[in-house]
Amino acid sequence: MGARDALKESFRQAFGGESRLYRAPGRVNLIGEHTDYNDGFVLPAALEQCTWIAAAARPERRLRVRSLRAGETREFDLDDPAPTPRRDWSDYIRGVAVALARDGCRLTGADLVIDSDVPVGGGLSSSAALEVSTGFALLDLAGIAVDRTRLARCCQRAENEFVGMRCGVMDQFTSCYGAVDCALLIDCRSLERRLAPIDASVRLVICNSMVRHALAGSEYNRRREQCEEGVARLSATRPGIRALRDVKLDDLARHGALLSDVVLRRCRHVVTEDDRVLRAVAALDAGEVAAFGRLMYESHASMRDDYEISCREIDALVELARGIDGVLGARMTGGGFGGCTINLVRAEAVERFAAEVVRGYRAATGIAAQLLVCRPGPGAGAAE
Repeated sequence: MGARDALKESFRQAFGGESRLYRAPGRVNLIGEHTDYNDGFVLPAALEQCTWIAAAARPERRLRVRSLRAGETREFDLDDPAPTPRRDWSDYIRGVAVALARDGCRLTGADLVIDSDVPVGGGLSSSAALEVSTGFALLDLAGIAVDRTRLARCCQRAENEFVGMRCGVMDQFTSCYGAVDCALLIDCRSLERRLAPIDASVRLVICNSMVRHALAGSEYNRRREQCEEGVARLSATRPGIRALRDVKLDDLARHGALLSDVVLRRCRHVVTEDDRVLRAVAALDAGEVAAFGRLMYESHASMRDDYEISCREIDALVELARGIDGVLGARMTGGGFGGCTINLVRAEAVERFAAEVVRGYRAATGIAAQLLVCRPGPGAGAAE
């Protein structure tokens, strides 16, 4: 029995009857970290790995949700006037339903069974994959045409306002708009987007450090606050500064004394990272994958030194990659303090890379890293 048939069978066992399948991918960010909530530029790619949902409408205005990964079932009333978070996986589903309703979508009741092969806690946006697949399913079952930008915005609001993570829109947008064998350049202010081809001679290899430090959530929100402080101080120096997207290196050179050392470094990372993203897209367009790889290394150094979101284990993975023939670039990807690195590797070097990284990382940390070799996959949709 294939995975799709197995999910449908799980639905029959949980709720009875037939179901439709929906999918939404995780994402890996190739370059452009912590620029999204600063109105900047990002360059992610959707993954082949997805969250899958088997779903069917039900007559009562209630959601019944079964997570195969968690081994749990939750039930919600769509007409609850004051929905409150449970502080578990189900908040992502309920939060999306609440956000869609507040955006004017009249949802129907539904039964959902959810499964996923997107790694959790590795910075690959398993949460966005869950949100977008849920939103796509709920809209389709209610007979509401899916506007992908609207869906991405609602899913972001669900995570911001219901779950409590102040993420930007990149993860949800990529899950909605990803394309096969392409990266997706997103202007996080205008939401303009375009595809950039990824050369067939390289592979994306994601290395999971298998660590997730407890600082991740609180420090993510603190970095946002530090960026906002920088904008508040720098906006007094010239008109037009609404976000770090509007700040130039010359502004930091002239007015850096207005900022604490920490806030100055946070701002410098974002300003230089936006520039790296645009140069990286130009490199992909020109087929210059080696130049793209060098920008990945620069990005990691900036995250490590200026934004201070790396950690010993992630740094070890990047340094191991740097010394292996056929590796063009490596950097941390995701929110920080653990998770994964993304590596740009020549196709013929992937096996050697995997063996050397696993061996070297175990020697340095005592941890067995997990590797995922992939090509960019399609965005969300109904699976049949």
